[in-house]
Amino acid sequence: MLKSIEAVAKTEEDAIASALATLGKRRDEVSVEIIERSKAGFLGIGAVPAKVRVSYEYTESVAEKAEAFLKGLLERLGSDAVPVVEDRGEAGIFINLTGDKLGMLIGRRGETLDAIQHITSFAVNRGSDSRIHVSVDAENYRKKREESLSSLAYKVAAKVIKYRKNMTLEPMNSYERHVIHTALQDYKDVSTFSTGSEPNRRVVIAYGKSRRTERK
Repeated sequence: MLKSIEAVAKTEEDAIASALATLGKRRDEVSVEIIERSKAGFLGIGAVPAKVRVSYEYTESVAEKAEAFLKGLLERLGSDAVPVVEDRGEAGIFINLTGDKLGMLIGRRGETLDAIQHITSFAVNRGSDSRIHVSVDAENYRKKREESLSSLAYKVAAKVIKYRKNMTLEPMNSYERHVIHTALQDYKDVSTFSTGSEPNRRVVIAYGKSRRTERK
């Protein structure tokens, strides 16, 4: 990506030096266009400063790319939400949507939020040799949902042990099923597996340990 800044000074060289100082770059790292040459004027009257445009190659960071994409997407969705991007290094990037009336961006059981996360991940990773994990949240929805699902998992597991019979949960997406499986992976005397087809795939919490435990 080519970016540029403009600088004004008494002479062309001064304008270029000012731009280089602002960018923190060397002369051989940029290209310079003289927009307007300086004119001395007569006895200082009518003097015109020099104006230059200094251009340079700029590579967007993953966080900047994600932020720019989401701002455009949210604008098209008619939302005033603002994406706050956190680069977590090898763990990828975490984006929290802030603002008012975020319910429309979360959707029923987080379906809209999942869709936003999916297309943002696609946009960020398109053309890249390595995949960056992208997580998008709003109003701490995912954390609250994980806590709610984990609580549900423990309650149902306790009933499974008490009555010694399998229990099937409501249909869930892959992310929600993963939360249930993870919550109960070390829970004594129960196992979990999924059954059915999308979008009606469900988690079964079974009495006793089973080899059919799904982790996705």
